[in-house]
Amino acid sequence: MTYCIRGLDPAPFKSLYGLSDTELANLGARRVVADSSPGVPDRIELRDLDVGETAILLNYEHQLADSPYRSRYAIFVREGADTRAQFRDEVPAVMRQRMVALRAFDADGNIVDAELAEGDAIEPAIKRLLGSGAADYLHVHYAKYGCFAARVDRD
Repeated sequence: MTYCIRGLDPAPFKSLYGLSDTELANLGARRVVADSSPGVPDRIELRDLDVGETAILLNYEHQLADSPYRSRYAIFVREGADTRAQFRDEVPAVMRQRMVALRAFDADGNIVDAELAEGDAIEPAIKRLLGSGAADYLHVHYAKYGCFAARVDRD
């Protein structure tokens, strides 16, 4: 089974790049400067920001399904990110170095299974969940803070 982990499309976030701190605050967002790495995981490029890089911290609706599992939460996007990452049959380092929650959803947006994994155990968990036949796609969340990390689809 092959799979693809994709970062978010940068298009909806580009209008935030370069806004003043006041303008961001008026939108319920804020600018964050990475002061350690790892520490600020970008959702577009699927990497940790380098020290000194800036990110926009904002609320993002990652589960749009019209189900009880519809969800939104805080995410970081690197200010200026313009290329969406794609990892085929590979778990990016930003995820491997953290405990993640893998949530399997059916086509109607209902959770059908879930698993916690870290490091080298993430890829086998992805394959188990997608291989079960019940899951249409997966969402990866960083377990410690609960933030959405990325979507995983069969490739």
